[in-house]
Amino acid sequence: MSAVNPAHVATWSIAAIAVLGVVTRPRNWPEAWWAVSGAIALVLCSLISLSEALTAIQKGSDVYLFLIGMMVLAQLARREGLFDWLAFYALKHAKGSASRLFLQIYAVGALVTIFLSNDATAVVLTPAVYAAARQAKAPPLPYLLICAFIANAASFVLPISNPANLIVFGDKMPALASWLAEFGAASVVTIISTYLLLRFTQRNRLLGRVAEAASQPTLPLEGRIAAGAIALTAVALLVASMRGWRLGLPTCACGLTAWLVIAVLKRDSPWPVVGKISWSILPLVAGLFVLVQGVESTGVLAPLIHGASAQAHRVPQLTALVVGSLVAIGSNLMNNLPMGLLAATVANGAQLPAQIRGALLIGVDLGPNLSVTGSLATILWLVAIRREGEDVGTGQFLAVGSFVMPLALLASLASFIAFGTLWTRS
Repeated sequence: MSAVNPAHVATWSIAAIAVLGVVTRPRNWPEAWWAVSGAIALVLCSLISLSEALTAIQKGSDVYLFLIGMMVLAQLARREGLFDWLAFYALKHAKGSASRLFLQIYAVGALVTIFLSNDATAVVLTPAVYAAARQAKAPPLPYLLICAFIANAASFVLPISNPANLIVFGDKMPALASWLAEFGAASVVTIISTYLLLRFTQRNRLLGRVAEAASQPTLPLEGRIAAGAIALTAVALLVASMRGWRLGLPTCACGLTAWLVIAVLKRDSPWPVVGKISWSILPLVAGLFVLVQGVESTGVLAPLIHGASAQAHRVPQLTALVVGSLVAIGSNLMNNLPMGLLAATVANGAQLPAQIRGALLIGVDLGPNLSVTGSLATILWLVAIRREGEDVGTGQFLAVGSFVMPLALLASLASFIAFGTLWTRS
């Protein structure tokens, strides 16, 4: 029996403290402070080298560009009244029903996640949902939870729905038609089951009525431009995905173009938009990438997954179920970014069959619905709701996630295994 490696223990301890600080914000210190401090601690303690840390930061360049574009679009939509306008129509069609409003927001969240990615749901949709709940004079938490849960539940409908999909498959990404054939049934089952389970957990809060829609707000030209830019971004991301391009640059280009066009039309300085953006998200993400690099270097979970892969060719269906579940749990212990990197490394080295790799992907994408630290999207969602003056405790989120995620995961993996077997044979 091998001795415990002190360096590995120190790495995991620093990463755990940093992530815990991001979630709980002791003394109200910003989330970015904890992530960056953890990254610096890894370097100062010689747990990773400075060059490794810089390389890890550089790996996130596409994510930074993506987030810049989305944050600009979100701020434009907020400032130009698009969120209030969308909130009006949500309330109009809800007709005073809290349950109908819940379903509508969930459906919109699924569409945003599918075509813009789960990070976009966290950054762009969350403030719009808060605006709708505020106009409805309803407790915002049940509706805000939708943004967190659908961001992960709908994140493997398309390759672009979650950046982790690109990490897991890398250059072995299936063609779009093959992807839909393989994951289509499991995606539908996941989205529906997550809705039913989440709706059940919030049933007592959705019994009453919500406020009817007030007078219809006017959406100015600038608001329509912001809406058009978001739609154009969705198209650009689909095209980029089909051509195998990175997603960050087109997203950033769409956001910055809309920003400049609106500034010219209003004959106003563009800089107030810049001042309202939560730029601290960028060092937060950079710090997380360094923490990911440190955790990945320990290789603690690799033997578990590698041991399971030995059974892949003998009992593939059972192995898919076990491995998908292990990866889902691991994504909450170490965040799904390092889990995705680790799963991709093991899958490529062990030459796992497509069914096992697909189960790994589902675990990486859906597993983070257990805890608020499970994915970057959920952490971004937490930052977004805090900006609106709301907050969700770790235990509060876990109480919902521990009911929703395991059942939805089992349903998703079961449908993927059943349908995947038929698809492989056809």
